Order: sequence, then C-alpha cells, then structure tokens
Amino acid sequence: MRVKKFAPSLVLMSSMLACTGAYAEVNLSGFASINAGKVLSGDGVPQFDVPPTFLADYPIVSAYKEEWDFDPESLFGVQISADLSHGISATAQVVARGANEWDPEFEWAYISYELNDEFTIQAGKKRLPLFYYSDFYDVGYAYVWMRAPADNYTWQIFNYTGLNVLYSKDIGDWSVVANLYTGKEDDKDNKLLGDFFFGGSETREIWKDIFGGVINLSKDWFEARFTIMEYTNERYIDGERVMWDGKDHRDGTFYGGAFNFDLGDWFVLTEMSRLDLDDNYDTRMVTFGYRLNELTPFIAYSEFDQDEDGGEEHNTTSIGLRWDFHSSAVFKVQYDKIEDKSFDLAVAGDSRALSFGVDVVF
Repeated sequence: MRVKKFAPSLVLMSSMLACTGAYAEVNLSGFASINAGKVLSGDGVPQFDVPPTFLADYPIVSAYKEEWDFDPESLFGVQISADLSHGISATAQVVARGANEWDPEFEWAYISYELNDEFTIQAGKKRLPLFYYSDFYDVGYAYVWMRAPADNYTWQIFNYTGLNVLYSKDIGDWSVVANLYTGKEDDKDNKLLGDFFFGGSETREIWKDIFGGVINLSKDWFEARFTIMEYTNERYIDGERVMWDGKDHRDGTFYGGAFNFDLGDWFVLTEMSRLDLDDNYDTRMVTFGYRLNELTPFIAYSEFDQDEDGGEEHNTTSIGLRWDFHSSAVFKVQYDKIEDKSFDLAVAGDSRALSFGVDVVF
C-alpha cells in the first residue's frame, strides 16, 4: 500500500523531468533516514491521558512509545533543481515521512532569479529560516545528532510561502550571507497543536504578515548567525476562532542567535532564541563534540522555558555517537533524558529514550 501512495509523486517527477529536459539542465538529488527508537522509561502525562512518550520532533510530531518503532523519524526526500539559464532556476523538494504514513508532500517549491553575483530573488514555498539548521532540517546527514534538538526546534509552523532576497559576499576574511523574507503560512490541520495541546481537536494555525531577516557571518573556525522575524497569529479550533484578551489575533516577534566554534578535532555548537508573543518563550542549546577519525561522540543539552508560572518548561540531555562509515552514509545512536517540568502545559512528561539510525545522501 505504501508503494502505491508514493507512486503518483514519482510519476509526477518523471513527467517534470521529461518535460523540462529539452529546455533546462536538471539535477536530481536526495536524502533518506531510516531511524528506530523507543521509550526506555517514562511518566507520560496522566492528567491528559498521554502514555510514556518521547516527542523527538515537535513540528512533525514524531513520537516514540515503549515499543521499538521505525516510523516516527524515518523519511525519504528527493530534490529537483532545473537551471533554465540566464539566471533563472526552479527547485522542488518532495519528502515522504513515516510519521505521516509515508504520504509524499512538497516541502519546497520555488523559483530563483540571480540578479548578479551577490543578489538572488526567490519566490514560492520554502522553509521558514528561524534556526541555524532550518534549511537542512530534514537532512540528517548534515548534522551530528539524531535530530536537531527538539526543545529548540519546537514551533508549530516551519514553512512559508512568499518572497525572499538572498545576499552573499566575501568581505575581507569574512563570508557574509543575508536573507530578507516575507510571506504567510496557513496550516489547516496543525498536528502539534491538535495532537498534543488541544486534545485531538482540529486546529488551523495561521501565521501571516511574516517579515524577517537573517545574517550569517563566518571566518576560519568561527560562525555566527542572527535572525529576527515579526508575524501575526490567527487560530481556529474545530472551526471556532480563538480569541486572546478580546482580540482575534496576536502579534509575535522572534529573535535568534547561533555561535559555532570548529577547533579542529573539537567543536562547540550553540543556539538560542526568544519568541515574544503573549508571553516570552526562550530556548537554549549547547553541544560539545570531538572528531576521532570516522567517529564523533558528542554531548548536548537543550531547554525550553516559558515565563508564565505553570507554563511549558522542558529540557533534554543527550549523549550520542556519529559514525561516518561511508562517504555518503552515517550511522548514529543517541540516548536522551527528557525532563518535562510543566504541568498545565505539559507536553509528554519525563522520559528516557534510545534511538539509532542511518542517514544517507545521494
């Protein structure tokens, strides 16, 4: 049955390649992760009838229970890029996830126009660039952990449709990349809010009037990334419009920063953010790792903290190992200890979890 579900997208891609091949240079690439995990022990959230659960990925709602499961984080992605010449290109990315019953969905679909060597304009559907790893969030091969730290990468909206301008230039010894973007996202059935926060209710989450910017600075062993975004939030639960203090919308501002240090064999990864909405929501992450030939052991800590008393508050301590056993494939194993200190907005409770898997690119 899963092969039949995937077939229409494969046919569509084949048709796209056939139609564009005579007019453009088409490149096909892909990535895949086959991961498994389980909860070793956990409390769950009895007041909300949530069994022992490890929520490994918040936006996708990749959740492990007490039995070994390969579906929550396994995925297969294909990206098509067509160079139409004269600075114009088109990119589409389709991802099928085990957490979504392997139904393929377009994650990216945009066109690009290179104005010159420094500026590029893009329009269409893209990943919302809130975090350092947003652009390659699904490509497990690109980072050291089993997944980007869930306490940080937690927001319910992770794509947007709109317009952005990219800038790239070397200034002295520094490499500078900047991005200015605007758009909207209307998720008519948001899994994270519906499944984990509103008792299975159908939740429509809208982020509109999005306007943000990102700047990335790198030199030798140091890299820094800064981001800011403003947006307006609207929400419907089971068709009823949500009100906040008598208003049918609320405005939010997101701030973020990442500072990475690559010191040869040793490396340090850090990231922090704040969402100023009806309250302050803060996240922090730090990772220490050491490269030992093909092996990379690491330890990581991340946390989420809402200012409101009794609000959402949780942290994760992780120990793991990445093994680059092939030029295009890695094996990873990770142990996670999760503390969920919130009550009124408890997510999944305390837990201990083990996961492992293989990430490939092609």
